[in-house]
Amino acid sequence: YGIGESRLVVELGDLIDGQTNPTIAPYAKTGEVTLRLTAQAKSEEEAVKLLDKTERRISERVGQYLYGYGDDNSLARVVVEKLKKRNLTVSASESLTGGSFQKAVTDIPGASQVFPGGFVTYAASAKENLLDIPAAVIDEYGVVSEQTAKWMAEQTRAKMDTDFAVSFTGVAGPDSLEGNSAGTVWIGIAQRGKEPEAFENHFYGDREAVRVRSVLAGFDLIDRALG
Repeated sequence: YGIGESRLVVELGDLIDGQTNPTIAPYAKTGEVTLRLTAQAKSEEEAVKLLDKTERRISERVGQYLYGYGDDNSLARVVVEKLKKRNLTVSASESLTGGSFQKAVTDIPGASQVFPGGFVTYAASAKENLLDIPAAVIDEYGVVSEQTAKWMAEQTRAKMDTDFAVSFTGVAGPDSLEGNSAGTVWIGIAQRGKEPEAFENHFYGDREAVRVRSVLAGFDLIDRALG
């Protein structure tokens, strides 16, 4: 996660072009890229050695973007498993993503250990009524803003009494909102004992692509915070 297919192919161009065994094949989906390594050998042990050697060469160049392995893996699964191992909890408040982040969390078995619940605050009134965000904050800075994203994250974390909370507020498109073009998304993160932060993103694609990319970015924020 965090590197597009075209850039990844450039970074690994000589490895992809020069490898005959193992082979390296990139597969892109919205917001992520999978690398499939395939080796041929007389034994499984020999094949594994070939794969490990190729993986090390790949990791030396783009290892900072690698979050996990396997056909059934996902960034959401990696984050949930990290939270479970550390006995930490997470909650969320979502506007443009409409609950997609929380669905991704609860799709993972055992999510109840780390996720007590959250909020879908699509309208400004819901942000005020459910999260107790002062109307003056939204009136002054707008729904799509750093300040609103921070308030959403911290109020969610406090109300749900979790270790982490993320918030999503932005423009899925196709129309603009408050002068912000489609794809403009603020994602907030709050951690117990720390000041909340918020980050501005500009995603491309249709409404669904913007939502998918937003959710992935939210998981990435938590993943980086967990280290």
